[in-house]
Amino acid sequence: MESHADHARTFDVVIIGSGAAGLTAALALGETLKVAVLAKGGLTGGSTAWAQGGIAAVLDEGDTFEEHIRDTVIAGAGLNRRETVELVVERAPHAIRRLVDLGVPFNTEGNALHLTREGGHSHRRIVHVNDATGHAVQQALLRAAEANPNITLLPGRSCIDLITGRHEQRYSGSGRVWGVYALNEETGHVEAFTARATVLATGGAGRVYQFSTAPRGATGDGISMAWRAGARVSNMEMMQFHPTCLYNLEVKNFLITEAVRGEGGRLVNPRTGKRFMAFYDPDRMELAPRDVVARAIDSEIKRFGLDYVHLDISHQPEAFVKEHFPNIYEKLLTLGIDMTREPIPVVPAQHYTCGGVVIDLDGRTDLPGLYAAGECTESGLHGANRLASNSLLECFVFGEAAAAHILSHWTAFDAPPSVMPWDESRVSEPDEEVVIKQNWTEIRRFMWNYVGIVRTTKRLERAMHRIQLLNTEVEEYYRHFRVSTDLIELRNLLQSADLIVRSALKRHESRGLHYTLNFPQTDDEPVDTILVP
Repeated sequence: MESHADHARTFDVVIIGSGAAGLTAALALGETLKVAVLAKGGLTGGSTAWAQGGIAAVLDEGDTFEEHIRDTVIAGAGLNRRETVELVVERAPHAIRRLVDLGVPFNTEGNALHLTREGGHSHRRIVHVNDATGHAVQQALLRAAEANPNITLLPGRSCIDLITGRHEQRYSGSGRVWGVYALNEETGHVEAFTARATVLATGGAGRVYQFSTAPRGATGDGISMAWRAGARVSNMEMMQFHPTCLYNLEVKNFLITEAVRGEGGRLVNPRTGKRFMAFYDPDRMELAPRDVVARAIDSEIKRFGLDYVHLDISHQPEAFVKEHFPNIYEKLLTLGIDMTREPIPVVPAQHYTCGGVVIDLDGRTDLPGLYAAGECTESGLHGANRLASNSLLECFVFGEAAAAHILSHWTAFDAPPSVMPWDESRVSEPDEEVVIKQNWTEIRRFMWNYVGIVRTTKRLERAMHRIQLLNTEVEEYYRHFRVSTDLIELRNLLQSADLIVRSALKRHESRGLHYTLNFPQTDDEPVDTILVP
């Protein structure tokens, strides 16, 4: 058997993902340990760099931890785990100070950080860098990682599966995780990366939907790999749809940040010319949580036969709009939309995966040696709906928590064993790659139509039937042909779709992001939807 992975590359810790969660963990671990950071595609291709809004933290004198906790739990429809919310909220100020020390140029007002407000928040508590916070954070973390000699950054690695005892063709073991097999996108060969501890920081599964604000690589890789290795996942039915994605036939997936509504943006029905949130949430209006606003927009579009609704902030002074949203303003201007003078056409789009791999407060999964942080996890922070600007915050807190636990228990970690090289004897038939494109398109379309903002049992069953048919086809293809990034992603997309639909069928109520016409009521006791491999 020909192999190009006869000798695994071994590090102290392997981190899969180069966004906020992965780089935060790497910087903490890299003070004493040898760390590899693997990234699919480029190092900045994840969701972190796409984040426009900001980071929530209690920094204002009139604000309190308890109010941030309460806002998070209200948005999460009570499905949050209280101890997780407390941990994240209380560590938020430290996370902001750490980012300031790393050189993130947050907006200021006098000598203090400028705080904006977003939907679901009772106070101004969002620190930001104009409307491109994620990009600034990504750059600062990456600069620090590049300067650390203990951190090896390895872009162009599409991870296939975790190395565990469950993969009988690889080696026999206890089910502990020892690293990952990854496709080298440049050479086309599979490499083995082994380590005493492995951290998943792979982001969400947004690209399982036809319309999503997530980057191209958000295909549920970490969630799917952990599931196949034997880890539990939870609350996968809680897929957040951002209310305001730009509606444009040429530019896809461009997000209009929550902060536009936080700074006075109004949602208007283009046919009636009237604001409509008063019919859905008269107290909070446009500042209602995302699930409420997304369902309201979806309802207006369906009731009136619209293609989109309007988000209008043109009543604010021109200088105010340009100062607060310079990147959005410039982008829209290239499309012929002047947001200082006219409304922005918007539609909901999938935005965030609130469920994922189950972790504890130390970032530990069910599998020894495997940690996880960020959007690929279900930590208990978000519950049934993520509060705006809590996402980057979760990455920082759990990236540090996972690193702290690894460091404090380092002497208990065994060295990784020898592993079998990947079987590269499978042939490749390029003329068959049309199968990948066809199945990718089919998954995303039926997930949007059947497992979207409003669901029914019948639609979910239709989706599950198609998933079962595709499973046979994709697994047969996977076992006979060489792996490619597209094939790896298709396999993970289908696995993610399966987990989402199975979770949605198990929840016989409507709560937060899961709204079904068959069970419109909300149960008295919130219960996680946990799937066990």
